Amino acid sequence: HPDKLCVLVSDAVLDACLATDPNARVACETCCKTGMVMVFGEITTTAQVDYEKVVRETCKNIGYDAAEKGLDYRTMKVNVQIEAQSPEISQAVTQDAKAENI
Repeated sequence: HPDKLCVLVSDAVLDACLATDPNARVACETCCKTGMVMVFGEITTTAQVDYEKVVRETCKNIGYDAAEKGLDYRTMKVNVQIEAQSPEISQAVTQDAKAENI
């Protein structure tokens, strides 16, 4: 189901960021349609993440390996539209936070 695929992809992106940067800030969404998956949002992290690879691996692990299934992880289009978190959001989230809780 597309909604479940999207949740798993977004979770995989979050996990990839947190794996090397426990302080990462991730606001990642995913949408999909036949032959295409897009991840988008705002992420601030020191982790070096290959988002396209994360998307493809997640789809592979789910079993999307043939166009007849709606997606083939090898040939699908992957659209990555991820930017750094805006300074305004960052300030609002951290202005009253204690350093040990950030």
